[in-house]
Amino acid sequence: MGRSISAFFILIMLCLFSRVGVNAQTRHGLDSIPVSAVIINGDTIPSITLQIVEVIDKLPKKFRKQREAWTRLRNAVYVTYPYAVQASRILKDVNSKLATLHDKKDRKAYLASVEKQMKAQFGDKLENLSIYQGRILMKLINRQTGQNCYEIIKELKGGFSARMWQTVAFFFGGNLKSEYDLEEDKDIEAIVQEIEIYRGSRAYN
Repeated sequence: MGRSISAFFILIMLCLFSRVGVNAQTRHGLDSIPVSAVIINGDTIPSITLQIVEVIDKLPKKFRKQREAWTRLRNAVYVTYPYAVQASRILKDVNSKLATLHDKKDRKAYLASVEKQMKAQFGDKLENLSIYQGRILMKLINRQTGQNCYEIIKELKGGFSARMWQTVAFFFGGNLKSEYDLEEDKDIEAIVQEIEIYRGSRAYN
């Protein structure tokens, strides 16, 4: 799975809960796509017809590498996308609550309690993420919240902490300022859409 980056990504997850006045999710125009459907026993079930593929020989080495890279990416998105979705939902709830709190101490106490709850709920799971999965998570957090992790940490911990964690991320080959780009990250988007279609089809069962 790769090297553990527990403190790094626990911090990223916790810092999501301090954002005020931002939309919970930024839509990119591809949040839903039309698909064909069939009706079975009164239930409408999404249906996709795939092209017929003939396998006549082993894949050349270069294509095997491409397939391995795709499989690795697909697994990473399947693992991390639920966290990004949960983060955007929790963020929306926290923003609503903070809008009702005007005393600085009350707001600070509320955020501290949320951070404690989130660390208990997600801490162990996030510790098991690999460096590669962490990079994908950062992009998906940006996709779901409209903010990169550097901006979020800066608001929560200040500019010095943001720069420090950016240095840590750089050391591990990451970048807290990673942004989600539909063209650059089209493979990730395709996998996200696959997850959404699968999740939608399960809703009919």
